[in-house]
Amino acid sequence: MGEEEVKQEEEEEEEEEKNEEEEMKRKVEEKLRVLVVDDSPMDRRIVDMLLKRCGGGLFEVIAVDSGVKAMEVLGLNEGKADCPTVNKIDIILTDYCMPEMTGYDLLKAVKEHSHPRSIPVVIMSSENDPQRIKSCRAIGAEDFFLKPLKVKDMQSLKTYARPRGPSPIIGTKRKLPLDLISEANGSERRPHLAGVAVA
Repeated sequence: MGEEEVKQEEEEEEEEEKNEEEEMKRKVEEKLRVLVVDDSPMDRRIVDMLLKRCGGGLFEVIAVDSGVKAMEVLGLNEGKADCPTVNKIDIILTDYCMPEMTGYDLLKAVKEHSHPRSIPVVIMSSENDPQRIKSCRAIGAEDFFLKPLKVKDMQSLKTYARPRGPSPIIGTKRKLPLDLISEANGSERRPHLAGVAVA
């Protein structure tokens, strides 16, 4: 192996390490903030544990014990309906049965509030009541989890999170097989339509 090849290989390795570091940094910035709303301290701990177990550091959990406190975290409490969300929340995971404000009431309040992007809400309950599930889905619940929650429930939360906007594309060097390079450099003529190449 020549000196130039060794130098090129080192540069490629450095570029790859740099891309991996940028990817790690992007992942930290892209943690999904989950607002967990449950009046049971034990259930909040279980959800937190499950999210940490299955998320691999993907989830940041903010836990509150009531729908009223959730409204405060979201900046949706009375008199502050026009203020921006206090904490940027990606997903709300709320218990259905709670005193003062039920999970259904919280869901309704979140969906009625004019957000630029609606926050996905997932309801959880220990009661498998088809009418309750139907009414929650009818006003916009993403899903309805039955307690006790499972790891697969927590994994599905990732699919409900809305993209925050265009994510930067991180370039990586890719080596093309020689047969693809020769095809790409071939003398094939592509049809043109009004000055635009047609593949």
